Amino acid sequence: QVQFVESGGGLVQAGGSLRISCAASEITLSSYTVGWYRQVPGKQRELVASMSTGGSTNYANSAKGRFTISRDNAKKTVYLQMNVLKPEDTAVYYCNVVPAWNPYWGQGTQVTVSP
Repeated sequence: QVQFVESGGGLVQAGGSLRISCAASEITLSSYTVGWYRQVPGKQRELVASMSTGGSTNYANSAKGRFTISRDNAKKTVYLQMNVLKPEDTAVYYCNVVPAWNPYWGQGTQVTVSP
């Protein structure tokens, strides 16, 4: 069964950086556009960054210039480097393919940015 396991979240001060990772299994990751999503309580999950099979990237306006998505297909791992973090980046971050496969959401990793 396809699994996405996110890790690397934590508490960081505003202006700081964090890199989160997502290990995928039972999927040929190189065949899919992958993305990082985030969700805060009471709001819909939003796509913040994606990377196509060819390496093209797209970012939500809120993430442009601060976040960088990357992937290692051999390791079946997707990364999100987040710099100049803001309190409004506080959320649970998930990875999935794009469009998302709804049955296969992982537990996510909590990112908390303090003022």
